Amino acid sequence: MENARSAITTGALNAIFNDPETLEDRFPVPVCQCVHIKTLNASEAGAPERFRLVLSDVDHFVQSMLGTQANHVVHEGKLKKGSIVRLKSYQANEVKGKKILIILDIEVIESLGELEKIGEPEALTARPPDAKPQNTTIAGNGFYGNKLAAPAQQHQSLPQRTGPSSSSSHANIYPIEALSPYAHKWTIKARVTSKSDIKTWSRAGNEGKLFSINLLDESGEIKATGFNAQCDQLYDVFQEGSVYYISSPCRVQMAKKQFSNIPNDYELSFDKDTVVEKCEDQDNLPQVRFNFTNIANLQDIDKDSTIDVIGVLKDVHEVTQITSKASGTPYDKRELVIVDDSGYSVRMTIWGKTANKFDANPESIVAFKGAKVSDFNGRSLSLLSSGSMTLDPDIAEAHKLKGWYDSQGRGENFASHTNSGAGAAGGRSNEEKTISQVKEEGLGTTEGKDDYFALKATIVCIKQETISYPACASENCNKKVTDVGEGWRCEKCEVTHPAPEHRYIMTINASDHTGSIYLNCFDDVGRLIMGMTASQLMDIRENDYESGAEQKAFDDANCKMFNFTCRAKMDNYNDQTRIRNQVLRASPVDFKTEARKLTELIKKYNIEE
Repeated sequence: MENARSAITTGALNAIFNDPETLEDRFPVPVCQCVHIKTLNASEAGAPERFRLVLSDVDHFVQSMLGTQANHVVHEGKLKKGSIVRLKSYQANEVKGKKILIILDIEVIESLGELEKIGEPEALTARPPDAKPQNTTIAGNGFYGNKLAAPAQQHQSLPQRTGPSSSSSHANIYPIEALSPYAHKWTIKARVTSKSDIKTWSRAGNEGKLFSINLLDESGEIKATGFNAQCDQLYDVFQEGSVYYISSPCRVQMAKKQFSNIPNDYELSFDKDTVVEKCEDQDNLPQVRFNFTNIANLQDIDKDSTIDVIGVLKDVHEVTQITSKASGTPYDKRELVIVDDSGYSVRMTIWGKTANKFDANPESIVAFKGAKVSDFNGRSLSLLSSGSMTLDPDIAEAHKLKGWYDSQGRGENFASHTNSGAGAAGGRSNEEKTISQVKEEGLGTTEGKDDYFALKATIVCIKQETISYPACASENCNKKVTDVGEGWRCEKCEVTHPAPEHRYIMTINASDHTGSIYLNCFDDVGRLIMGMTASQLMDIRENDYESGAEQKAFDDANCKMFNFTCRAKMDNYNDQTRIRNQVLRASPVDFKTEARKLTELIKKYNIEE
């Protein structure tokens, strides 16, 4: 242990965050101990694994995230709890007063083994209030650049430069993986893999328009959006498939997951001074990144997940039109049927211009990126507006699928995920059903008709990622509020509160002896299930993470049995038709009462001994 103790660069973590000017001289390659490692749940289906670390330099410890390009040290079994590591490339961030170290390149000193925690490190203290946040990026290769120097003067370039730009004018290129709200001066080099149509919106007397693009480099993907003037300025600049340099000022903000299929916690919003330049070198970045799911495996994918899928086009339906009940807006849609070598078929819905322009012939190979999974009629898919479709892509998976179909697939019969049997929906809210009855009777599948049912089930899983939302603290107002720096702003009340009142909006998976079902719960039911308010749970998540109290709260809520009163209805969300089962009321099961009910039920059968 003495060798390991002497190898650790005590004081390095403090220098990284609070004294970056002396960092390179004092700690050119920091050495720390990994005292904790945890696998994080993926935010989207098909998203790469993410690992949270706690690193210690004996004096201090800091929360860290392992960049996906460094995941191999975990997969290869090198990085473990207690390992001594060299930080070869990293970025220091500070979000809402919390220090986060992003590890881009790491080397495990395997000769030192895995040891018990060395010393008694303390959490790294905040810098003095008058100190400005620093953003430090250190890297050991040209791709990530060197330590960023402070800008000499304000950059006066126009948001759009004419003509292509060479890489020599952009020496320090940021990887998309390293972007964060505290990276102030940066340039990324990325390929546009998808570009949306211009969309208009109208709300509370205000009107506007926007468009979005998906960007890809070797390290990852990110969504970027242009509003109003930036929409006019940049829409024609970006072309799908082309590579661009994009330079700050450009806002990096938390991603709105409900509008994006990109596995990134952040997204970009173009500023009036954002610099966009087309790159001369168009060939050294990936064209598109897929993470395909077999059609047969869709039953194992949670509904509302976003996936990539590739298949042989089996059937093409005509364009039809539906009208949104909420806005009255008409939408064109076209349904396709695709199959793959797993022996299954699935219905895919495409929308708008994509539906109208679709002219591929049956038996073409089609790859979809960003398709949302629905449990409508078993399993079906819907291509989101942020997704993309590629016909006959020149990739190994497409060639393999084409060979299979030509040799044997053309004559096969394909199974589907459609539920077996769907009858008339039940109607009385006090009519107790099993989960299999709810599904087999097709509750909620009749458009424009809500179905009600009672359910006795045990909670087996609670989705922890989106457990609540920050709501207005005013009485009788539950609207979502926005963090504006000095407080939380409610646009409805036109009031800024010092703190939000978190409210539950949770999804649970419940089961009985016949199957399992996803249920949506709001604040009253969430409080009953969790045994605390959403604000109390968020306080634990933000301020008491290391104690394990948050996970204990979820563990305590699991495996409890409740009587649920539910409503099943069909709705449209993000261009997708789905069945939503909402819990209206819930109560813990009173086993004495349940035993009495069973006794009365047995008597009705009039069984004689």
